[in-house]
Amino acid sequence: MAANTGTYLIRGASVLGGAPADLLIREGVIAETGIGLAAGDATVIEAAGLVALPGMVDIHTHLREPGREDAETVETGTRAAALGGYTAVHAMANSNPVADTAGVVEQVHSLGKAAGWVDVRPVGAVTVGLAGKQLAELGAMADSRAGVRVFSDDGICVHDPVLMRRALEYVKAFDGVVAQHAQEPRLTEGAQMNEGEVSSVLGLAGWPAVAEESIIARDVLLAQHVGSRLHVCHVSTAGSVEIIRWAKERGINVTAEVTPHHLLLTDDLVRSYDPVFKVNPPLRTDADVQALRAALADGTIDVIGTDHAPHPSEHKECEWAQAAMGMTGLETALSVVQETMIETGLFTWADFARVTSTVPAVIGRVTDQGRPLEAGEPANVVLVDPAARWTVDPSAMATMGRNSPFKGLELPGKVVATFFKGHPTVLNGALNTPYRGAGTTEGAA
Repeated sequence: MAANTGTYLIRGASVLGGAPADLLIREGVIAETGIGLAAGDATVIEAAGLVALPGMVDIHTHLREPGREDAETVETGTRAAALGGYTAVHAMANSNPVADTAGVVEQVHSLGKAAGWVDVRPVGAVTVGLAGKQLAELGAMADSRAGVRVFSDDGICVHDPVLMRRALEYVKAFDGVVAQHAQEPRLTEGAQMNEGEVSSVLGLAGWPAVAEESIIARDVLLAQHVGSRLHVCHVSTAGSVEIIRWAKERGINVTAEVTPHHLLLTDDLVRSYDPVFKVNPPLRTDADVQALRAALADGTIDVIGTDHAPHPSEHKECEWAQAAMGMTGLETALSVVQETMIETGLFTWADFARVTSTVPAVIGRVTDQGRPLEAGEPANVVLVDPAARWTVDPSAMATMGRNSPFKGLELPGKVVATFFKGHPTVLNGALNTPYRGAGTTEGAA
């Protein structure tokens, strides 16, 4: 490969799964598109058979830093994101200290810029310390250098309806959104898995679907009442889908996400008692899985959110009741969505781009991400080999977390290259170098 001049010619890629075309990237933007473009001094990327997509945007990532560096750091998490085809991630607030002040969200934002693998957008906490007692510094976080627009106590539900109403009212002032972890706490005390046939057989305390559905029903009505934006995190039940569909039919400003693991895995896996399958919300039934896929296909569910949740091994390699909840997901999301939505005929690659890039960027108000692959647009691009097959090996991943529920599964699709602001952070399926600003060259530190 020729020395990097900051100019790249992606030759013959199938743009959004359509006709092959060339993309010329120069100075961080797509300078030209067409057929048979002259290479000039550009580094040529031969992309015949590859699909070109806008860089993926994750609306729901746990990077753990500050304070939980034993589980993940911004550096390791964003390396994983780049390998997964992401060019932007929203970092959830449940760090230590909690991201409930302008100072902490600016710290996370600065760590992301220093890492240089993807755009890191901090999510601000809704309440101080995630305690659900008083609103955090929402305005200060919005006005900070981090420019926070998404607020969430994810991991904990904002269960007080008065506090939730006030948060929805407050974020209207700066076009923010409250992303709710829908879980009625009294209905899930001591819960270990989905409430149903399998929990009864195993004798594990059940987590009823209504615990999620009741909060969603309440919150869409609150959002309608105050005229604000609501986003529902990690929808997991068929009943939740119906409530969100009802709300959208009435013009309520609600969006929703589903995780890759809830599109593929079911509570039947808990029969193994392997804590890798312990997650919040829990794995549900096959009927729920099918409803989630249908809702993503018809637009009732708007986006994919990985809920990437790495944990130290000792927090997962223990008895079920003591194990932490959560799964890694950044490096497997593309493949799982291809398996569940594209290979099944429910999606095209254009649909994939909509739910993994375009709409997440709109929800998070990230204006330079999720853009069309057209001349003049920011060069955030991922190249995917849809014909590739690979077996998931958590030990080979960039994330510090080894808690992948897909270990040993063979999945389709592989990221070949990721361009972040015109710079290849991933080439030939491996990490290249981070983005270091204008004039970045290959081999930069």
